[in-house]
Amino acid sequence: MNEISVVELKKMFDQNENFVLLDVRENEELQIAQVKPHNHIPMGQIPERIDELDKDDSYIVMCHSGMRSARVCQYLEGQGYNVKNLNGGIDSWSVNIDPTVPRY
Repeated sequence: MNEISVVELKKMFDQNENFVLLDVRENEELQIAQVKPHNHIPMGQIPERIDELDKDDSYIVMCHSGMRSARVCQYLEGQGYNVKNLNGGIDSWSVNIDPTVPRY
């Protein structure tokens, strides 16, 4: 599975690269902290909502620490999607990129 660091993600945002940030955390977590722009599909809903994802897009998948998103990446890779896991998730983003994003 391909992974990407929060530093690499920040560069992608800064360079306006073409990708979709897919946040697979639960609704309650999204209310605490977010990285925008993003698409949100909770991990448990991915199989039933997979038609919302375009196989022509590149996805960076994120969760809180990178564990759930890694599982989603494995699933989506098996379905033919181009995905990368955000190593460290939103927690790493808060620590290393944007300290205004609350940690939880």
